[in-house]
Amino acid sequence: MEEKKIKETVKGRYAQIARQDQESCCPSCGCEASPLTQAEAVGYSRKDLADIPEETVMGLGCGNPTAIAELKTGEVVLDLGSGAGVDVFLAANKVGPTGKAIGIDMTREMVDKAKGIAISHGYHNVEFRLGEMERLPVEDESVNAIISNCVINLSPDKAKVFREAYRALKPGGRLTVSDVVSEGVLPDEIRADLDAWACCIAGALEQQEYLEVIIRAGFEGVEVVSSREFYIGDKVNQTKGKLLSITVKAYK
Repeated sequence: MEEKKIKETVKGRYAQIARQDQESCCPSCGCEASPLTQAEAVGYSRKDLADIPEETVMGLGCGNPTAIAELKTGEVVLDLGSGAGVDVFLAANKVGPTGKAIGIDMTREMVDKAKGIAISHGYHNVEFRLGEMERLPVEDESVNAIISNCVINLSPDKAKVFREAYRALKPGGRLTVSDVVSEGVLPDEIRADLDAWACCIAGALEQQEYLEVIIRAGFEGVEVVSSREFYIGDKVNQTKGKLLSITVKAYK
């Protein structure tokens, strides 16, 4: 499937969410839980959520990478696919006023929303930039840590994303990514479904392939630190596919 079509679909879906025309990235999933409930379900603590602006919590992630990224005071952290900024604001609280949290997102509506939240809540150690993960608008070796939450699966070229992440990290820097992967090959019908791409399903690589892409980008110490399974249905063949929500750590 053409990369351009995939990105246009994904941008359109998340622009709708940013404008609050739509509450979920996957309306066909039938999830009726509130964003706060969804966030808690994937690993965010109620205390952490209470310490950031409420409007950043949109229930779009599949994990909580900031909880295990070991962020330190004064560090610079980069969030790939930052959306309304939930992980950026969490990271900003951890790195403090001498550090910085930068969010990158390709959807202008999300970037504008996150910038507005930062201004209205007086955050001075955050920055949001419009850009794509495959071409990060950051300098070489300029960040201590990279996080991402259920976004890299949306990219048609994940190898390029991880190469860019490696480029941006300082030597000794670390990558902490929560994402959706598959166990077994997904049916062609799902792979070709644009809606399934926007739902973080069709772009899921098999878990081992996903880890190998990270390793080929140059990362070391690649490790799955958490894993949670769920299933999706193939309406055409009346079968189910197994997906995993994993969190991976790796180092440069």
